[in-house]
Amino acid sequence: MTSGMAVLCVALRDALKAAQADLLYVDSVVNETVSVLARRAEEQGRTQQFSNLLEVLLQQVPAAVITWLSAETRRLYDRVIELVRDTSGVLNFHDALIALGCQELGVAAIASFDRDFDQVAWLTRIDTPEAVNIAFEPAAED
Repeated sequence: MTSGMAVLCVALRDALKAAQADLLYVDSVVNETVSVLARRAEEQGRTQQFSNLLEVLLQQVPAAVITWLSAETRRLYDRVIELVRDTSGVLNFHDALIALGCQELGVAAIASFDRDFDQVAWLTRIDTPEAVNIAFEPAAED
C-alpha cells in the first residue's frame, strides 16, 4: 500500500465515522488486508516494519468487531458461485461472499476501492470521503 492510499483510507474511514455510519469489518477483508500488508512489505524491502503495520491494523480492527462470514461459506456456497458466474468472474469468490453477506445483513453500501463491487446491484460502493457524503445525505422530502 502506498502512503497516498493509506491517507485516502484514513480519510474515508474518518468520513464514514463523521457520517455516523455503522462500520462492518468482514473476516475475508481482514485476512486479505493482512496478506496485502505482508506482500507489500516484502516487495518494498520493509519486512522489519510488518509487525508494526500488523499491530496498527489489529488495534483498528480487533477480533471482537469482525463479522465472521466464513462460517456462512458452506450455506452460501451455491449463491456465491452463481454470483461469480453471473459476473463472468469479475467478482471473485471472496468478493461475492462479502456482497451476499452484505445483502443478508441489510448493508446497502460498502467502503471499497475494488471496482468489482460495482457489478453488484444491491451495493453502493463508497471510495472517497465525498462519496460518503452522497451516500449518507438525508433523503429529500417531497
